[in-house]
Parts: sequence; structure tokens; C-alpha cells
Amino acid sequence: MIEVVNPATEEVVGTLAEGTPADADAAVATAVAAFPAWSRTPVDERAKAVRTIIDGLRERSGELAETMTREMGTPLTFSRKVQAVNPVAIAEGVADVLERGYFSPEEIGNSLVFREPVGVVAAITPWNFPLQQMVAKVVPALAAGNTVVLKPSELAPGTADLLAGIVAAAVPEGVFGLVHGTGPVVGEALAAHPDVDMVSFTGSTRAGRRVSAVAAGTVKRVALELGGKSACVVLDDADLGRAVKIAVANAFMNNGQACSAWTRLLVPADRHDEAVELAAQAAARYTPADPADPSTRIGPVVSKAQRDRVTGYIRQGVEEGATLAAGGPDAPLPRGFYVTPTVFGDVTPEMTIAQEEIFGPVLSVMPYADEDDAVRIANSTIYGLAGGVFSADTDRAMRVARRLRTGQVDINAAAFNTSAPFGGYRQSGNGREFGRFGLDEFCEIKSIQR
Repeated sequence: MIEVVNPATEEVVGTLAEGTPADADAAVATAVAAFPAWSRTPVDERAKAVRTIIDGLRERSGELAETMTREMGTPLTFSRKVQAVNPVAIAEGVADVLERGYFSPEEIGNSLVFREPVGVVAAITPWNFPLQQMVAKVVPALAAGNTVVLKPSELAPGTADLLAGIVAAAVPEGVFGLVHGTGPVVGEALAAHPDVDMVSFTGSTRAGRRVSAVAAGTVKRVALELGGKSACVVLDDADLGRAVKIAVANAFMNNGQACSAWTRLLVPADRHDEAVELAAQAAARYTPADPADPSTRIGPVVSKAQRDRVTGYIRQGVEEGATLAAGGPDAPLPRGFYVTPTVFGDVTPEMTIAQEEIFGPVLSVMPYADEDDAVRIANSTIYGLAGGVFSADTDRAMRVARRLRTGQVDINAAAFNTSAPFGGYRQSGNGREFGRFGLDEFCEIKSIQR
């Protein structure tokens, strides 16, 4: 059995049976058997199934939000407004694309080009945005006519159980399966399975490398949404106060546990000290507290291991010469896996805290000399998932955004778009999620010449 621990109280709030390779085999066999009928189901029927899932997500929104807060510590208000809301918008985007004729064949000369389902999809999902990442994989995969086996994170299994009930009410038996367990056991069994046609994985870059290696044995399709070390570039004509406040909020979003978080704040060198002071002031407003309290802005990280990892990075930042402007490695509360929101100044590109994904509430403020230097620093990691640019001149901001080697960039805090493609460059992964681009990942392309 695997124990599920509330990271705010350190209490065991549930248990689940740890899945085995035999469980994965059984789930895959069921999905293989269900594939022929589901893949031939008319598109309008699959769209109706997606609409049924959307209704279920709305009806159980409160329960889903509370479960995520209990299992992984995200503040309840964030759970209600983001964690339980984005998945609905993502699923709606999929339904809209289907209903607009996405699967209609395209005529190219004497050829008809068809989109067809890949087959059996293994979806392996993380704990930090559990519902969003499950929906971003399961819904488009099913909509495209695939059958799906889901392996969620063992740290947030209750959310998966709730989603499984919603999906089971929308699709025929066998089309969707759920296997709980760990990545090295169930995840690897699915990635290696000869009857799995595709793996869609979200998690760390290290784990993504392993998934790719295991899946390569059967040359199956692999989509990866991995880590990030995103930069927020504040240009010299921007409103520095506004930019810093927004950047701190972004870095501390979901208790600092977001792969797309702007964990590096790049500012003009002559305004570095001012930016650090503003960031420290903003960080002081994030007081670690019970995530079940609707007024809480930041809760604990997900586990003791994660807390130790984050505080280890904070200590390393101090050792390597960064200036600790706010926070530090000391625990802010006697109970729970809390980390004090932390701001570093005088961070240089070669420092560990500027290169590696910390996955906690830690912001590095980095000075740059000019626009070219800012772009160079922003592109100086192995990652390329997200980023931000602030400028009074939107055309200038657009030019800088185009130079950033990253999958998405927000200009002046533009809103998150659940229909636009989400994914990374370089070691932040490959493939895209959301909307039409997310559906593309789960389709094969067939041309028939006449």
C-alpha cells in the first residue's frame, strides 16, 4: 500500500494499492480490445462524450478542488479558480475543435489526407497540476478515437479517482483505464509495453529521459512536457514595480511548483538593487499558512523530500555567492512541508539556482547589461518552456519574445490561453498540448491517392 500524506499536516489522509506490471498488462489488454469499436465511433459521438466529461468536471468542481488542496497543498482559492477551472476550458477547446470539422479529410491534389487515432495511449501525469494535466492528455486522446490507460502520480491519487468516475460515465467500458502506482514500476511497464502505441508524459526532465529510453525499444510515439527554468525579462522602459510584483506572483504560483513559473527575473543592471528590494517586499506578502484557508496565498510543497530538495537549493545559492534578500532555508512553521518564500539577488547565469529547476517558491533576480545580454541570459539554460517580457513598447516586447528559445512567452502579463499550444523547446520536452495542437499529438496521418 502507498500512503497519501497531507503536506500541510503531515497526516496520512488515504492509502492506495500499489500497482504492478501485471496490472499494467491487464489495463493495456482491455484498452487493446476496446480500441476497434471506439476508433470507429463517429466524431459527433466522441464530441458528445467530451461534453459529458465537461459537465462532470463542472458538477464535481468543488470536490476536485478540495481533494487537490488536501493531497498536494495548493491553496484552496487557487484550486477553485485555477486547478479546477483550467481543465474545463481545456476540454471545451477540444470539443470545439472536433465540432468544427477537425477530422474532415483534406484534399491535396489526387490525395485525401485523413487523421486517424494512434491506438492505445499511456498517459503518465504529475502531482502539481494533477487534474489539468490528466485532462490535457486523456480528453484529446479519447476525442481522437484512442483508448487510454492513465498512470497518475501516487502523491495525488484522489483527483485521478474522481476524474476516472467522470470519464467512465462518458465512454464505453474498456475505453479508459486507471492504474495507480509508481513511475519506476507501472510507468516503465506502460512505456515499454509493446501494445502501447504512444506515451504522453508530464514530469521532470530526468524522468522524461527515462521514459524516452524505455519507449524507444518499441519505437512508439512519445510526447514529453518536462521541466523549465523560465525567464521574465523586464526591459528598461517597463514599469518595474508592476513587473516585479507580477513576476513574484508567477514564481510563487502553486507554492512555486509550476514547470512554467518565471523563476529567473532579468532586470537592467542599474535597477537590480531596486528590483531586489521590490521583490523582497512582494515576497513578504506571501505568508505560508494552511492551504485549506481561503485567504492563504501560499501553502506547503508536496512532500518532505521536495521540501528538503528546495531548501538544499537555497543553501547552495548562498554558498555560491547569491545575496539572500528574503526567506531562507529555515522552516517557517513547525509542522507541514513548508518553505519560506525566498528571493535571491546578484544571481549570475552559471550559478546552480540559475540553471536547475528548483520547483519551490524561490526567485532569482539577475542583472543584464543590455537587450542582447538579456536574451543571452534567458536562453542560457537547457530548458525552454515559458517566459515573460515586460515593456512599454509592445512591438519591442514582441521582438524580444521572438528571440527567446521557449515554447510560450507572455507579453506584459497576458492571460493564459488554454487553446494555444503549450509545450517546450530543448530539454523542456517535445510535442504540444491544448486545442487543435493537442489533438494533433494523438493522431496518425494517412494519405490515400485516387
